[in-house]
Amino acid sequence: MNLQEIINRLNLTVLTDPRDFTSIQPDGGYTSDLLSCVMAGAKNNYLWITLQAHLNIVAVAALLDVAAIIITENAQPDSATISKANEQGIVLLSTPKPTYEIDGKLWEMGIHIQK
Repeated sequence: MNLQEIINRLNLTVLTDPRDFTSIQPDGGYTSDLLSCVMAGAKNNYLWITLQAHLNIVAVAALLDVAAIIITENAQPDSATISKANEQGIVLLSTPKPTYEIDGKLWEMGIHIQK
């Protein structure tokens, strides 16, 4: 499943610059709000689901080369965070839905943790 299909099915808002999301095929997903856990557990090309919306999420996402960050529970990054994400090529998506609901829907869509 590609990122555009995920965006459409979960009704996610794209916060960063548009691009060809059909070419991004996430390999799995990881959920955590603790950055050190994300650095230890998330993998390259994973979706990262979090309610964190500050600048440090961009640095962690760039380090891991994640497919996208889904920011939940109506948390909104500031303009500096969005600008930095655009510079780093990080896709930021948002939703008002709770993290647990997004995790469940992604699981049902076949986005699992790949080991």
